[in-house]
Parts: sequence; structure tokens; C-alpha cells
Amino acid sequence: MDATDDKSGSSGALHVAMVAPPWYDIPPRGYGGIESMTADLVLGLTRRGHRVTLIGAGDGVDLRTYEQPPSERIGDPIPEVAHAAKADRFLEGLRADVIHDHSLAGPLGARGRSAPTVVTCHGPVTGDMGEFYRALSTTVALVALSWAQRAHAPDLNWAGRVHNAVAVDTFPFVDRKEDWVLWLGRFHPDKGAHLAIEAARAAGRRILLAGKQSEDVERVYFEKEVKPLLGPGAEYLGEADAGLKRELLSRARCLVFPLQWEEPFGMIMIEAMACGTPVVALKRGSVPELVVDGVTGFVRDEPPELPSAIEAAGELDPAAARAHVARHFDVSVMVEGYERVYRKVISSAEVRKPRHLLPVAADLS
Repeated sequence: MDATDDKSGSSGALHVAMVAPPWYDIPPRGYGGIESMTADLVLGLTRRGHRVTLIGAGDGVDLRTYEQPPSERIGDPIPEVAHAAKADRFLEGLRADVIHDHSLAGPLGARGRSAPTVVTCHGPVTGDMGEFYRALSTTVALVALSWAQRAHAPDLNWAGRVHNAVAVDTFPFVDRKEDWVLWLGRFHPDKGAHLAIEAARAAGRRILLAGKQSEDVERVYFEKEVKPLLGPGAEYLGEADAGLKRELLSRARCLVFPLQWEEPFGMIMIEAMACGTPVVALKRGSVPELVVDGVTGFVRDEPPELPSAIEAAGELDPAAARAHVARHFDVSVMVEGYERVYRKVISSAEVRKPRHLLPVAADLS
């Protein structure tokens, strides 16, 4: 069942303990998709009358595990584990109705808590991560970001599916686009920046690229695959903060998104469409769930099909893309989805007391 379709239990304020990852401020100053989503969810829940205690690192949190987020140590397990241990101590002193954990190691402390724990799966649910979530199946309830993600591991203890969202009114709508195209994200092989450059060149269009390359894999990929392609018609702008990101997304002819993995959700796609900018993407992961082919962008099977789609993108109606995001991916829609997940999980835990550590019933409809 889609959490956004579950109408059970729709009244009464909740106290939600929200655990963010430790890597960036909330909201993030630049890159930080999970942190951005968490900030929007906290604000949306608060506006609907719920109490939220946010646990995280740096600025913008109620209970701080690190004074400064250890961003430069991403990939090092110690900050993640230390963050989880500190968060667990904070949670001991809270009388929360539900704990919503967005971190990796945090869910390890769910066993024995009086409040149920909801975990949003922000990354893969196959391989090692799939085994991790299976090992936690008796202690946490999982939320998928897309049907595509959930389909990769239908046996996990899913409590629902809730798409990520954006505050649409914070993204500028521009109906007259410029003639260049945009790639924006993190410079990782999975994101296909080199394919975006090749597609733009084949279409005879200038491309601007912006994104982070702070991790080793990102720096190696940028130096080996992206940098040699830069030059006339392909310009790297550095990492984009929130302001520059919105400026670029709103002005571009289209966002080129040649995804190379089964990404569970691509925030940059709904951000682009919120600005009225169509998305030209490859058919991987959640792309077909987010982009309406021929209306808000074009979804193609192979890289050689991208240049013609880049050309055709200029004929799409920017207002249609904006309206699509407002209807399906605004923060209000996400907040309502999580409210229903929380109430469902709380209700399941109440029914099982005092044996509340048994698994939440999997939602496989």
C-alpha cells in the first residue's frame, strides 16, 4: 500500500524524534540531499502542529552530535557510529511517539526502545544494504522512496512508499529558457556527467556543469572522465550552493540526467521541474516515476537517444512541469505521507504491546 493512500488514523499531534545523518548542516549550505529533505519534512510537520525534536550535526538541530559536521570524513565509519551512539543517548531522554531515522548506523539502536522506529531507505536496498535491512526487520519499519526501489527488495519490512519532495514555492519559475543545458549533481560515475557532455555536444548545445567532488571516487572520476571533455561548449562552474542551484535550474533549456544506476530517487529532477525546466534522462531507477515522458521531459533508453531529446525539450511547456511537481512532489504531499506511516507504525506497536518488538506487518499490497 502507498502511504499516501492509507487514510487510517488522521488526527492528533505527534512527537517525532527525527535523526539526521551527521555529514552536513540542516538545511545544507550546498550539497546534501538527505539533509535538505529532512529540513523540509521537519518544517512541514511542525506547521501541521506536530512536535519535532531534530537530532543531527552542526546548525539547525535541537540536539547536536557534532558542533561542526565532519563532512571531510565522509566514508570514514567512526563519525557515523559516534553520531549514532550520541543520538541514542539523546533518544533515551525523549518521550517521543515515533523515531524517524535517516542515518545509517542509527537504526542499530532501535531494539529495546519504547517508541517504534521508522527508517527511510535513502540508498540501495540490495546487496549488503539489503542484508542490513533484513537483519533489522524485527526492530524497524522501512519507507521506500519509490516503487522502483521497493521492487528491488519486496521482502523487506516496508511500511509504505513516500516520494521525496521540495518546497515548490522556493524554486523560481521561469517560462523563457536560455539555449544552454545543465548537468548538476555529484561527480560520481553513477551520475553520468561525461555522457551529459557528449549528448550536449552531439546536440550542438553548450552545457554547464556544477557539483561536488570532495570524495576520492568523485575526484578520480572528474579527473579521468570529465575534465578531458571540458573546453569550448562545456564549462565546469564548481559546486553550487542553494542560490546558484536555483538560478541554473530555472534558466537552463533542460536538465540532462544520464543516470547509470538504479537510483531510488533523484531530487535534482523534481527541483528542475519545479523551475519549469524539463528533464532529459535515461530510464533508470525512479526516473519513469518522476518524469512524465513528453510532458515534463523525455525518458530514453540509451545515451545515443539523448541529443534529439535535448532538442525536443525546448518545445515542452514549462508550466506543465511546474504543475506536475506541485501536484505530486510538494512538501505538503510528503508530510501527509509520513504522517500516515507514523500513525500506522504507532498503531501496530500499540496492538502488539507488551510484545512491541515483534515485526511491524509488512505492507506488500
